[in-house]
Amino acid sequence: MLKLSFFSRQLYISAFLPLIILGVWQVASENEWIDKIFLPKPIDVVKAFWYMLWNQDLLNDIWVSVAIVAQGFFYGAFVAILLGVASGLSRKVELFFGSTMNTLRHIPTIAWLPLIVVWLGLGAPAKILIIAKSVFFPVFLNVLQGIRHIDRSYIELSNVLTLTKWQFVRKVVFPAILPSIAVSLRYSAGLAWAIVVVAEGLSGLEGLGFLIFRAQQLLMTDQLLVCMVLIGLIGFAIDRAMYFTQQRLLRWKVGFDA
Repeated sequence: MLKLSFFSRQLYISAFLPLIILGVWQVASENEWIDKIFLPKPIDVVKAFWYMLWNQDLLNDIWVSVAIVAQGFFYGAFVAILLGVASGLSRKVELFFGSTMNTLRHIPTIAWLPLIVVWLGLGAPAKILIIAKSVFFPVFLNVLQGIRHIDRSYIELSNVLTLTKWQFVRKVVFPAILPSIAVSLRYSAGLAWAIVVVAEGLSGLEGLGFLIFRAQQLLMTDQLLVCMVLIGLIGFAIDRAMYFTQQRLLRWKVGFDA
């Protein structure tokens, strides 16, 4: 009962600001403070959502965006963890990749898009590669720094216990860097979702990014707002999923909870 009451209080607090925004939006549209072409009524946005759902195959566009993000996120994170661990365990590997990685990560993701489109066209592979690149660097840097900041006493203890390289990675390195990996994956998941919207808008014929740019060009503000709300809600759901996964993986690590 106590947990339920605490959850209900959290829900009320979290819902307060969205309700205020919705109320202000409703009042502004009812009194025509802003032209409806710029800010349609909330009910018109709801109608646009149902129209897009039943007449424009909205679910397929959502699925296309989510599938692309999932693939790009997996490939980028997987390669980043492998190279991050390898660079963290070996100065030679870090020196080999270091200058190149530092140069590439300073090139904005969107700057890569025209070249990647030339290479791979307008299909899913180009967007997956863009997302993988966006995910790679935050995860790679967090893994590398996580290894560099492992407590030296753990290293000395592993030497005393004469652990093999694999035992050292499994029992010392991985538990030590797991918080860094979890945080970087959560951040990268949100970044990947943001990037796919831009990538689809600039080089795509389906997906939420394509819909939002098309709505903007045709001045269909109601559909544009539908896409914005969906992007926000799906992004929030992705973040919550990553957060609860992080909490479960790191339940042994007790921290400050306000």
